[in-house]
Parts: sequence; structure tokens; C-alpha cells
Amino acid sequence: MIGNIRQLSTLGRKYKVALQIIVDTGLILACFLAAMAIRLESLDFLSNLKIWLPFIISTIVGIVTFWLSGLYRTLVRFVTGKILTSIVQGIAAFATALFISNALLTAGIPRSVPIISGLLLLLTVAGMRFVVRQIFRAPMQISKKPVVIYGAGEAGLELLNSLFHGRDYAPIAFVDDDSHLQGLTISGLPVHPPAVIERLADNSALEVVLLAMPNLSHTRRREIFAWLEGMNLEVKTIPGLSDIISGKAKISELRNVSAEDLLGRDPVAPNEELLKQNIDGQVVMVTGAGGSIGGELCRQIIAQNPKALILYEISEFALYSIEAELREIAQHSRSSAQIIPVLGSVQNAKRLEAAIQAFQVETIYHAAAYKHVPLVEENVVEGIRNNVFGTLTIARLARDNNVSSFILISTDKAVRPTNVMGATKRIAELICQALARDEPNTTFSMVRFGNVLGSSGSVIPRFRSQIEAGGPVTVTHPEINRYFMTIPEASQLVIQAGAMANGGDVFVLDMGEPVKIAELAETMVKLHGLTPYFIDHPDEVIPEKGDIPICFTGLRKGEKLYEELLIGNKPEPTEHPRVMAATEVAMSSDELLPILEKLLAACKAFDLPEIYAILLDLPLEYTPLERELSDLVWKASQTAQPRDTKMEETAANR
Repeated sequence: MIGNIRQLSTLGRKYKVALQIIVDTGLILACFLAAMAIRLESLDFLSNLKIWLPFIISTIVGIVTFWLSGLYRTLVRFVTGKILTSIVQGIAAFATALFISNALLTAGIPRSVPIISGLLLLLTVAGMRFVVRQIFRAPMQISKKPVVIYGAGEAGLELLNSLFHGRDYAPIAFVDDDSHLQGLTISGLPVHPPAVIERLADNSALEVVLLAMPNLSHTRRREIFAWLEGMNLEVKTIPGLSDIISGKAKISELRNVSAEDLLGRDPVAPNEELLKQNIDGQVVMVTGAGGSIGGELCRQIIAQNPKALILYEISEFALYSIEAELREIAQHSRSSAQIIPVLGSVQNAKRLEAAIQAFQVETIYHAAAYKHVPLVEENVVEGIRNNVFGTLTIARLARDNNVSSFILISTDKAVRPTNVMGATKRIAELICQALARDEPNTTFSMVRFGNVLGSSGSVIPRFRSQIEAGGPVTVTHPEINRYFMTIPEASQLVIQAGAMANGGDVFVLDMGEPVKIAELAETMVKLHGLTPYFIDHPDEVIPEKGDIPICFTGLRKGEKLYEELLIGNKPEPTEHPRVMAATEVAMSSDELLPILEKLLAACKAFDLPEIYAILLDLPLEYTPLERELSDLVWKASQTAQPRDTKMEETAANR
């Protein structure tokens, strides 16, 4: 019989509706007869022909009401408790019609029969649909993974309903921290204390825990993850509350644990006055607008009602992408800000000056930079020209055109740099400090922070893709650690720091505690429900030791084990609890500019030894880890033979 019911799913929609009407009519008849028999305690009423006309009238009214209330538009396999509203409306219409028609026609039906038959109908019409739903769902449930939903609130209940319709997970229980909910049953599932998860994992082949608490604090979230990672369970979570409210995501969109879940922290409410100070009603330019930090700065800026936002970017695709996104944001928020995309390099002085003058720029956030340490290490001249002389060009133009505020986005790698990228960013800081000493109309400041989660080249998405590919997960060194911050938090703090500047300030963001990258890799593997193990070589795979191998590949060129945020040791507090002001070594323009002229000449001559000598002479505390120069083009040019010589050798060999 169950097989026959499942075969009904192959019928067309019209036939399914007709079948439901026939079945409901049969149920109405059966419940009416049962109610009469219960009330009269006999079947003698069957010979009374007067009862059938009120029954027919009320049946038609009931079926029509079922139709109008949408009962027959609902797919039976997807019915929920909400269907009871439609059923109750139809039953109420049936019972009322039966009562009235019986009174008008004096058919002799007892007055309690409409009530009794209505109650029986509620049980049968609703019960029949839930039974059929379960029959349809039964084959799907067999192949589903058993899961526990952590969080028995509204989000957990909504997630439960969506899982019933899905093909991946079969919920077996709720767990919740709230002791008032523990011991209750919600939608047929028991609510347990969290400690029960370990027992459920042992007794019911539990594989996955779904975290359904979107407004949970980062601190508590990390505690839960730290506790679950030792149980070899896969952990998934619903999107954050802000994404759900904004419509960017739905509760049913489960995702793996993100870096923000592991490393994020509870945000400090921003100072709205500081956020608006350099933006509200002003013309703002962001260089490197298509990058990770530049793009998020633009998103934060557009929310602060600028008069115009100039997107300055060298990459055509990156500029296209961020412009399209910002226009959509502006449309949804009904922002009146002009969004102006400008293609150009920060090394192109004429292009920059034309843009600054044409749009009368008042605030500049300079985020354009080459930032990938190994790449800059192997392309030294271009790294210096972009990061150093690009900054010199735009900073001078800001000063000469009376731009009100200039904020340089710096990095923790500028502190006692061991690589060329860090050295170039420290020189960029020196440039801003030197120009600030000249007391121009422009307020120069620098904001220094560490790694941001989700940026291009970030370790987090690389680990995730390596885990999904089956490993190995590659970590450069067992002891390497890094500071991490979410891009939105970093961008908000940059804007607020720039608003507090007096000129020449070096602001340092509170990055929290440093994170060991090897431990982060282990945790990410465990939260995918897999077992990590360590190997000595990427090609070495030992399945009996675990699921995902982790391999140490050695530090990359110019890479530090530990990053720092301060050169000095006494940062001063500011208006914002997560922004500090540092006092760092500075140079005057008269001291710095002649050295930069020598550096530019060495870059033009492609004289790498001279470039390194200048970097070592500058007050950067630059201590390269590599004794040999890494620039790929320079190394190749040292071994390449002149073209004419090669031709002569080839002719001689012939």
C-alpha cells in the first residue's frame, strides 16, 4: 500500500487535486456518520432521508472553503503545521453550514453532531496529510546524515523545517545552553544539554552538528567550536544575524565554519562622529579601490553619505566589480553619492593630479600597494616603484592640492621588516611623516595593522580549499603566528583613526592575540569532521593515521615567524579603545628626499645591489632573511648571455 501511495507522486497536478477532493469528501462522510452513530448510539438514522440534504450542502461548503483557503495548492510532501489554518477554516465552514442547514430544513440532526464531526475531521484530514508526508519522506530520511541542531530557538526551529525538505540531513535532537528549554520537546525532537552530544555521537552515528544561533557572541562561538573539535564531528553554521536581516543570506544556507567564527571577536560599537568626520558631504578618493581593504573601505564610506566617491584602481576587472557592487548598495540605501570609477596607476602623476583637481578631492585613503611578500621579493623594482614612489606621488599631490586628509594604509610588516614589501611600506610611512613635518594644509596619518580575514592570498580560503580537495594542508612553519582581523572591523577602525589625526600620526590597531597558523589548520580540519595528522613531505599520505595530512613546507622568501605592530614600546591610547597612537622614528623631507632620489635612480638602472644598500642605510631596521637577491629578472639577467653572442655561438655550431 505504501508503494502505491508513493506511485501517486507521478500523477499530474490536476489528478492529485482531484484525488485529494475525493478523499476529503470520503473523510467528511465517514466523520459525519461516526458522529451520528456516537451521538445516537445506533444506525437507525441511515433511514432518515432528511439528513442527507444538509450533509450535501455542508460538504460542498467545506470543500469549497478548503479550496479557497489554499489547502489544495499545498504539496503534501512539504506540508507543515501552517496547513492547520486552512483545515480549521474548512472544518468551521462545514460545521457551521451543517448546523444552519439542519435548523432551516428541520432534518433532525442532533446539535452536537457538527461539533463531534468537526473534531473528527480535524484529526483525519490533518492526520492523513501528515501520514502521507511521512511516507513520501521515508526513503529520503534513510540516506540523510543524522545531525544535532545546537540552538532550540526560532532560528533552530526554522532550520529544522528547512532540513525536513532537504536531502542531506536528518535532525535527531536539539541541544541548547538554556536550562529552561532542556527536557522539552520541540517539533517532535527532544532538547538536551550540550553535554549529551558526545553520547549521541557514540550511540546514533552522529556526524554533524549544526549551529543555529546567529546572534551568538564570538567568544561563546569559539568556546563551542573548541569543545566540539575534539569529538571528530563536522560543524556547520547558519549565516550571521546581520546577513539574515539584510537579506544577503537565509537561515537554511548552511556553511562550514569560517575564519570569522574561529578568529573574529565581538565588535566595539563605532564612534559615529569619527566615521562621518572625513566623509559626510565630502569628496573622497580611495586608491586600490578594487582590493580587499580598498573595497571594504568603499563599502563603509558609501554608508557615511559622501558627496562623491572616487574609485582609483589600476585593474580594470577589479574596478568594474567594485563599481557595480557599490552602485547596487547605493541604490538599495538610496544614497545620493556620486560613484566615479577612474582607471589609473598611483605612479602616474598627471593622471592622479587630473583626477584630484577635476573632482576636488578632500579626503584620500591610500590603499593601493603590492602586498604579497614573496612576489615583491621576486619583483623588487616594481614593488618599490609602486609602494614607495606611488605613495610619494600621491602624497605630494595631496599636499599641493590642499587635500584635507591623507590616510595611508600600512602593515605590521613595516615593523623591523625582513622583506622588501615591509621595507617599502615603512618608507611610505616615512614619506607621510616627513611631509607632515612641513606643516601643510593636509593632515597626513598612517594606520598600521596585520592580516585581514578573507583578503586575497589569505591563508584561510587556501586551507579550506586544501581540506575540500583531501589535503595536504600546507603550513610554512610549526611556530609561525599571525594577527588577524576581519576586513569590516579593520576598515571601520581605519576611518575612525584617520579622523583622530593631527598630522604625522602612526596609528596601530589592536589586533587581539596572535594565532598559531599550525593550530588554526588543525582546528579547521577537525571542524570539517576529519582527523588531521602531520607528514614530512606533501607526497606522503598515510591513511591509517588520519584523514587530512598537514605538511610544513618551510618559510617563504622574506617571511617572518612572528609579526609585530610597534617599533617603539609605548603606544598611547586614543578616543577609540582599539586604536593606539605610536611614536616612531621619523625623518625630515630634507633628509629623506635625497635618499629617495638615489633609490629611484637605482630602480631606473635596475641596480639591485645598490637598491639593497640604500634600504639597509635607511632607518628602517631592515634585516633581510636572504643573503642572496631574490629578484627573478635580475638573477636571470646575470646569467643570460647577450643576444649577439648567442647568435655567434649558434652559427659556429652549425
